[in-house]
Amino acid sequence: MSRANGVKGQGDSAITVDPEEATARLLRDLRTTPEGLSTREAQRRLLQYGPNSLRRRHKRRWPADLARQLTHPLALLLWLAAGLLLIVGSHVVAAAVVLIIGLNAAFSFVQELQAERAVEELAKYLPQHARVERDGAMTEVDATQLVPGDIVLIQEGDRIAADVRLLDGAIDVDMSALTGESVPVLRSAAMADANVPLLSAHELVFSGANCTGGEARGVAFATGMSTEIGRIAALSQRVKPDQSPLERQVRRVAWLIAAVSVMLALSFIPLATLAAHLTLINSLVFAAGLLAGMVPEGLLPVITLALAVAVRQLAGRGALVKRLSAVETLGCTDVICTDKTGTLTENRMIPVAAWVPEQRIDIDDKAFDLSRSAVRSPLEALGVVAASCNNARLDDGDDPAGDPTEIAILMAARRFGADTDHGHRNARRQTQFHFEPELKLMSTVDQVSDTSSAIHTKGAPEEVLSLCNRIVDADGHAVALDEAGRQQVEAAVNSFAADGLRVLGFAQRELAAHEPIPRQRRDAERDLCFIGLLALLDPPRAGVADAVAKCRTAGIRIIVITGDHPLTAAAIARRVGISGDHPTVVTGDHFERLTEQQLATLIEENPEVIFARASPEAKLHIAQALRDGGHVVAMTGDGVNDAPALRCADIGVAMGKSGTDVAREAATMVLTDDNFSTIVTAVHAGRRIYDNVRKFILYIFAHATPETVPFLVFAIGGGLVPLPLTVMQILAFDVGSETLPALSLSREPAEPGIMARPPRRRDEGVIRWPMLARAWLFLGAIVAALAMAGFFYVLVKAGWHPGVPVDPGAPLHHAYQQATTMTFLGMMAGQIGTAFAARTQRASLRSVGVVTNRYLLAGIAAEIVLAAVFVYAPPMQALLGTAPPPASDLVLLLAYPVIVWGADEFMRYVLRKRAQREDQPDSRRSRRGMRP
Repeated sequence: MSRANGVKGQGDSAITVDPEEATARLLRDLRTTPEGLSTREAQRRLLQYGPNSLRRRHKRRWPADLARQLTHPLALLLWLAAGLLLIVGSHVVAAAVVLIIGLNAAFSFVQELQAERAVEELAKYLPQHARVERDGAMTEVDATQLVPGDIVLIQEGDRIAADVRLLDGAIDVDMSALTGESVPVLRSAAMADANVPLLSAHELVFSGANCTGGEARGVAFATGMSTEIGRIAALSQRVKPDQSPLERQVRRVAWLIAAVSVMLALSFIPLATLAAHLTLINSLVFAAGLLAGMVPEGLLPVITLALAVAVRQLAGRGALVKRLSAVETLGCTDVICTDKTGTLTENRMIPVAAWVPEQRIDIDDKAFDLSRSAVRSPLEALGVVAASCNNARLDDGDDPAGDPTEIAILMAARRFGADTDHGHRNARRQTQFHFEPELKLMSTVDQVSDTSSAIHTKGAPEEVLSLCNRIVDADGHAVALDEAGRQQVEAAVNSFAADGLRVLGFAQRELAAHEPIPRQRRDAERDLCFIGLLALLDPPRAGVADAVAKCRTAGIRIIVITGDHPLTAAAIARRVGISGDHPTVVTGDHFERLTEQQLATLIEENPEVIFARASPEAKLHIAQALRDGGHVVAMTGDGVNDAPALRCADIGVAMGKSGTDVAREAATMVLTDDNFSTIVTAVHAGRRIYDNVRKFILYIFAHATPETVPFLVFAIGGGLVPLPLTVMQILAFDVGSETLPALSLSREPAEPGIMARPPRRRDEGVIRWPMLARAWLFLGAIVAALAMAGFFYVLVKAGWHPGVPVDPGAPLHHAYQQATTMTFLGMMAGQIGTAFAARTQRASLRSVGVVTNRYLLAGIAAEIVLAAVFVYAPPMQALLGTAPPPASDLVLLLAYPVIVWGADEFMRYVLRKRAQREDQPDSRRSRRGMRP
């Protein structure tokens, strides 16, 4: 990477360069000066580089998306049926079929309108205004008007508007949204180096980051899509979301139904014309009816509505699902890739323990009391150093302000009796050496009395210890630091690290009476006296450990992918139960050297793997490697840097509270409570909805047989038997009466042990041949037989025999209408029995409870009311060709649901007994094998 004057590379070590020389070279390359650009030059560059905004490469083509919904395989079948009906002159029925095509397309198209807007939401990370130098004066401009070469002023609280190279000053920058690091970092114009990753450069700040302290001037060297945040936007654009497993399964089933329907239609048209001697017109009517009967018009809207119900339920539990099919995808998720900070932990530090020579002190609000401590003097000294070498604020009545780590340190200092008032601290401070990531140290020089000053230092324990030649004893007196003392400190550090705590060391040195205040860091940070250690904890979120345990039981693997330090990530993973004591930790440098094949092998061969210091590209590659390996991946994240991986994963899960707008828009699910355990709740819901989808697919498919059989009877009768069911009645049955009971089956409670079984395979079919046999050849055949029995009963009772005309105007036309209505109502009555039968696959209905699904009872009640409307409302009679049968005939329908459900209940009883008999020999053989 060669931006910002080519000073950044990908080497393993930093090479310090002359900041003034690097600045002069960059200004020359950008053709600007420290006084900034002129207004005219800025306008010219705006035309050259474009506005400082993030733009989308490809716009949505909604007409093509809508056209795709209208050409779905099921829709194509209905178009064919409508065409046949137009040919034979059934314009009203054809219009009804076209209306159903439009309704189905509208359902799906409306859902696609909720497509992700990750790139547009990235623009929210650009501020509205920026302060720049134009024409030699500081002025405020719209952030979109920034151009490369502008001199920008950055102050505390500003959101940085472009990628900027600092020219003077120093600022603390929160780059968590870009790097995943939860701790603000120092960026200073006085520090310049080469051969380091771009985001680690000390003199560079980036668009989308926040300035949390300090003030600096810099030159913008990249704007718009050329910035780091623009690069991430480009990554997000290149990732195309794949279809969910359910979407693929439904499409596969649709093609299966299409193939079967066309085959049957092509087979029976010649049969009807040649064998049954029907006219071509009647044969085409038969073909259209057969297609309409085979196509489950209600399947797609019922699936959509069922998933919408699940989405509303999850929203009440803290999970907002943006794409309906994502609910089902959660059910087959077998890998969750999670960040650490803000996802598994609370993203806040608390002090939990301290160490002074020869004693560890646990800090507990109830038990700790400094006045009773045997090491009061060393602890007071530790508190003074911790309070002095600090920039956080911990004022009474106000919320803490500053870096989370420094806030925690200040909390401990207050517990140790130190003065933590920031006004007093600032008045005593004489100079400060900012925290240096390479040195892992921060130091301040503070006035401790009217005549003396002291240097206070904090940082990584090993770095602080290397600068010390003395250590305080139990009484607080400085003594020489020998090898035994160093080993004692190191042992304490290791003990804290083993508990997954972040450890900081503290030291000080009093300046001699006439010793000048050090102006160079190397003059200050030497000959220090080691005071003690503080151990901090970023606590895991409540319920995370239980959620992780449930994931393990459910066969779901958890992989940590974080921008944090490897040891921190490993410790948190161990604490919440994701990994054991020896996980495989892959750092960013190691990851860059892996090939795609090596990455896939590493993931498959190491069940406990943690990726630390992960870049946006790394997260994206890991998600792709897992998906290429056949896994269904859920990726959690909260930062801008997570957006590409969130879009690539099967399920992108963003944090609603702590997450960025970009992550929330890129994700398919947002956790409003930022609770990792909510993911487990969503997985449970996904598995339940998948089981229930199978139930209502069985329910819908069971009615293909009774819808098709009347047309087969019509064709085989060769014109002697009138059509027992009209096409309009089929459409009313599929779209009207079928929807509510089918939808209510999606509200079935989860079966016991649903989270104890392993995830299903990505390629596992939602429809299997045993399901089709039960639907078409058993339940469907029973309903068809009952419906046809009702048709012939009514017609024969009225005096009909084969060949008697029933056309309009004929004496038996009204009886024929009553007979078709009896067929129609018989299918609806059988439908009720099918609904109860579909609630279980093997178990008895009594085991799950007859009235436990109150939604099904309400759906059946609505179906009965709708049947009355179809039969007794004059407009419906005219449209559907119905006529109410005599009350004595309607009484027969009461037995239909019981017959259908009873037959299926008996079949399930037989299957259970057979399974028990098959298990008994195995049990006896097992018992015989155990005998001595």
